[in-house]
Amino acid sequence: MLSYQHGFHAGNLADVQKHALLAVMIDYMTRKDKPLSYVETHAGRGLYDLQGSQAQKTGEATSGILKVANWFDANHPYTRARKIIADTHGKSIYPGSPALAQALLRDMDNMRLAELHPTEFAHLETAMHSANSYVGLNMMQKDGLALAQSICPPTPRRGLCLIDPPYEVKTDYTVLPDYIAKLHRKWNVGIIALWYPILEGGAHKPMTNALLDLNLPDVLHHEVRFAPARQGHGMIGSGMFIVNTPWGLKDEAARLTKLFNAL
Repeated sequence: MLSYQHGFHAGNLADVQKHALLAVMIDYMTRKDKPLSYVETHAGRGLYDLQGSQAQKTGEATSGILKVANWFDANHPYTRARKIIADTHGKSIYPGSPALAQALLRDMDNMRLAELHPTEFAHLETAMHSANSYVGLNMMQKDGLALAQSICPPTPRRGLCLIDPPYEVKTDYTVLPDYIAKLHRKWNVGIIALWYPILEGGAHKPMTNALLDLNLPDVLHHEVRFAPARQGHGMIGSGMFIVNTPWGLKDEAARLTKLFNAL
């Protein structure tokens, strides 16, 4: 299925959780003077206009980043990345995870991005090439899970893989535990970060239970809850399951938990 387009949801509270943690991970990894690989399986279009028709139709950013931007001070890597994007593209433009990563990575680093949806991939190419960046960049219109398995372990081996499928079909939940176990066996030093929605009915629970049963190293399992973005919307939270968690990320996760709980 290729119906999902993230423009309707960009900047929502699930993005806030995912992108804040992602920014902290990349910031930590780039402090060391060694190159790294960034791999993303479901990249989307990269940049989203919060004043555009898709975002305005749902208004999810209004109860998301536009409401909670003050959670992140000027020195937070999430804020720094958003400022780089705003300075280049305008204040209404919100970075998806590939653009956020590109803003924080260095010239010595490289990115490998996959996006299967043809319209989203066309936008992704335009967005990523429009940045004032010399990060190594390779984008492919193909299945991202297959891509990550085919290129991992990447060169350089030090790096991070973000997996955030649309969960349009139930098999998105059932295949991921075995997939992540296999990916970790091939790339045992890589940070593997999985994002998932928390829906009414708890469709994610068998998946997260299976992931925890794998006993992978240095796991951070972080979930936040929030009110539905609008009437009839089924997402009531979001989660991240991270393998080989970088130092300091658990502190940021605990800080976010307190902030989400106070909403």
